[in-house]
Amino acid sequence: MKSVTIKDIAKMCGVGVSTVSRAINDKPGISAETKEKILKVIEESNYVPNNSARNLKRSENEIIAVLVQGINNSFFNPIISEFEKFIQEKNYTFILQQIDEYKDEVSVALELEKEKKLKGIVFLGGMFHKSKTKLDKISVPFVLCTVSAPEGKNFRGVPSVSVDDEKESFKIVDYLCSLGHKNIAIFSSTEVDEGIGYHRMQGYKKALKKNNIAYFNTNVYNLLDGNERYSEKSGYITAKKMLKSESKCTAIFAVNDSVAIGACRAIYEAGFNVPGDYSVVGYDGLDISRYYIPSITTIRQPVEEMAKAALKILFKMINGEESINQNIIFPGQLIIGESTRSI
Repeated sequence: MKSVTIKDIAKMCGVGVSTVSRAINDKPGISAETKEKILKVIEESNYVPNNSARNLKRSENEIIAVLVQGINNSFFNPIISEFEKFIQEKNYTFILQQIDEYKDEVSVALELEKEKKLKGIVFLGGMFHKSKTKLDKISVPFVLCTVSAPEGKNFRGVPSVSVDDEKESFKIVDYLCSLGHKNIAIFSSTEVDEGIGYHRMQGYKKALKKNNIAYFNTNVYNLLDGNERYSEKSGYITAKKMLKSESKCTAIFAVNDSVAIGACRAIYEAGFNVPGDYSVVGYDGLDISRYYIPSITTIRQPVEEMAKAALKILFKMINGEESINQNIIFPGQLIIGESTRSI
């Protein structure tokens, strides 16, 4: 009989993997009603969380921690599921540690390493420009996943698995330009963001320049601040703001699929049509982007391959094999959906 995973529990409850983890670990940010529902499903399904006392006893000091920054980003759910499955197969204990947006993930890692005597760490998402001086204090093997190791001598030897966010963003905005769009809005994070928002913004700018289209600050719309930045709600509110501004944009580059879907909803509620009035593109290639009406034109990231590659590197390091300077860049895939048209 197939064992129940944290992803299965999330599906049964209609919530994200991160929400299930919060209920299991008695963390804030979840309503009492949702927590009660999740715990009831766990009990009925006989699911045993990997970080339970039972597993800790069985696999004492054989613990891999996954630190995820961006708890409401649906993109991370299938990656976390792959991590759990792979780590379980290696007979290690899996710990999922969620980090708020403005917390220093390296400081959290150092505390967790000391508390749990970890064997390895995966940093999922996050921003490493602010915490690079602390990386050498981590004494166990670690790997960055979905974020590339920043350039510079301080990051030599830091293994990472990612896509080239700048290159792939260029690709999808260049596609919008090829359809005849010359006034393209971008829904992104603030200028101070040093994570995915920054790199995807650079790709957007380069695509405009390649197509001889001027860049205007007025076409940049900042998403919500905080943990809901990359959510459907954020895209919905940002699109409403754009529509009220009487923008002349004919297309929107949303920096992830959830934001794109929220934007589409706001456009429909305002009496407009996608792609009739506005073409909308996303990024990540979430499953929901295929089943939403209209299906979303997006960049698909190979999440399963990225997750497996990150853990293969990590376990090589744990086993003492040479894997230093492994920085794997996976190509993204442009998926043409129904949310775009030529003008």
